Amino acid sequence: MKLDAKIPEGPMAEKWKNHKFNAKLVNPSNRRKYNVIVVGTGLAGASAAATLAEQGYNVDCFTYSDSPRRAHSIAAQGGINAAKNYPNDGDSVHRLFYDTVKGGDFRSREANVHRLAECSNLIIDHCVAQGIPFAREYGGYLANRSFGGAQVSRTFYARGQTGQQLLIGAYGALCKEIKSGGVKMHTRCEVIDVVVIDGQARGIISRNLVTGELTRHVADAVVLATGGYGNVFFLSTNAMNCNASAAWRVYKKGAAFANPCFTQIHPTCIPVHGEYQSKLTLMSESLRNDGRIWVPKKKGDTRPPAQIPEDERDYYLERKYPSFGNLVPRDLASRNAKVVCDEGRGVGPTGQAVYLDFADAINRLGKEVIEARYGNLFEMYNRITDDDPYETPMMIYPAVHYTMGGLWVDYNLMTTIPGLYALGECNFSDHGANRLGASALMQGLADGYFVIPNTINDYLASTKIEKATTDHEEFVKAETVAKEKLDKLLSINGKRTVDDFHKELGHLLWNNCGMARNEKGLKEALEKIPKIREEFWKDLNVPGSADDLNQALEKANRVADFMEFAELMVKDALERKESCGGHFREESQTEEGEAKRDDENFCYVAAWEFQGLDKEPVLHKEPLEFEEVKLTQRSYK
Repeated sequence: MKLDAKIPEGPMAEKWKNHKFNAKLVNPSNRRKYNVIVVGTGLAGASAAATLAEQGYNVDCFTYSDSPRRAHSIAAQGGINAAKNYPNDGDSVHRLFYDTVKGGDFRSREANVHRLAECSNLIIDHCVAQGIPFAREYGGYLANRSFGGAQVSRTFYARGQTGQQLLIGAYGALCKEIKSGGVKMHTRCEVIDVVVIDGQARGIISRNLVTGELTRHVADAVVLATGGYGNVFFLSTNAMNCNASAAWRVYKKGAAFANPCFTQIHPTCIPVHGEYQSKLTLMSESLRNDGRIWVPKKKGDTRPPAQIPEDERDYYLERKYPSFGNLVPRDLASRNAKVVCDEGRGVGPTGQAVYLDFADAINRLGKEVIEARYGNLFEMYNRITDDDPYETPMMIYPAVHYTMGGLWVDYNLMTTIPGLYALGECNFSDHGANRLGASALMQGLADGYFVIPNTINDYLASTKIEKATTDHEEFVKAETVAKEKLDKLLSINGKRTVDDFHKELGHLLWNNCGMARNEKGLKEALEKIPKIREEFWKDLNVPGSADDLNQALEKANRVADFMEFAELMVKDALERKESCGGHFREESQTEEGEAKRDDENFCYVAAWEFQGLDKEPVLHKEPLEFEEVKLTQRSYK
């Protein structure tokens, strides 16, 4: 396997413009001759399917949900970044680019990040034209607020439901193309495998989740927009259906998987409250604009927050990072919460929580202002915890939220399998070792609306694609393998449920490969994961059949992939003997307990190549070169 990032020549600010000009085009009248499959209907998938169909391509779009609108993008709360500089506070495309590279701890590809910053302003214009109800100032101008890792206000938002509003916009564009016939929509259909013929991605095998029917679909190119792998930890803020299966199965077909150990732990989530909990709930990062994070100065202080005087409180982020305060990047906020809780200063019944307090903001601005900004988030918190955040501080604790690792892609967003593209969270390209808040929505829409429509044409116009049908032996083989796996899962007839195994795996990963990792813990996990996987295939119980609606079978099929993927994630974490962003190796930290990078030995993208289930994967390294941003040790003090 050879990694060729295909980064264009020329100055950074000119690369994307020159690349678009030099790319080969497909004549508008010829586009209807090409078929493209898009898997996923989140922001990246819906925007890509709609835009490609609008250009004239024939698009088949797949989602395992009953409607494209139920994609997990709808859960995003806080906002979307763009370098409009409406507050006139010093923002620019270059500053957004710089903040993103620095926030990712210098482990992302500069050219891709700069393109993302360039596209950010186009996204806002496009979404306003769609009618997205962004918040506005009294005079009618679009409003901005601040997010972590930036000293400017560049985040556009629609109260606490930005993802929902943006997805409705993309969904509207998608529905227009469904109506006109440009997109054929396949709901309740999960991708079981991608079919590769003569080294090119040529289609997929899908399973109808209602009838259990396996079907074959052929295309000239396949676009994956299937999200991240955060649910490998069992407890996360992801929707229960989110999974890594599509990405993992194409990895086993030859696509490189990049930086799987780069996972993001979000600092503001409602803490775990019981052993039987199956999901965690995000509280938007936007709350850190007005909320102050603190814990008691004394260990074991169990007094109610109102009874703890101001001089006995430790606003630890404001103390340690005076320049950024509560708006430090997510990895720093999360790690510091873990540190104070490990010291015995955590709050709540479990001691695994910190306070997010709005008393100062309410006194300064008034309850009405805070309600206008965060009302739906406060209501959500109240319904889940039965505490009123207007009267008493929220309790929060970090939780798995996003994954920066994903399928390796070049500048065109193509994987190492020709004709197979990866968009949004399922690729690795833009966020390095830590994603800044409000950048996920930006990447998803940039990839779907503006990048893939300007790169897929070069592949289609310059590549000889032989005619293929679903009768091809590779389609038959892929369908047979998929059916055999489903039948095997149903035939085990053991005693343990899918959730039981998933929870065991997830807890192991959280403890050994979560907010902090060390060599001993990672090696322990590498010993235990194969044993859990072996037990899974011996003692799993999946009721029902494969011929109708069977959610236990759906979950088992996905968890089987997690059982394999987890091992690669831990191998990657063990291999990277440095701390960077969300990957914190305890052996590599400064005297002050901050992440300590090793640029001499680890300034690269780790791209893993599958060799077989019982064989060690091969590590390929894409060196990261920095032309515009000087490599420095991150500081937010």
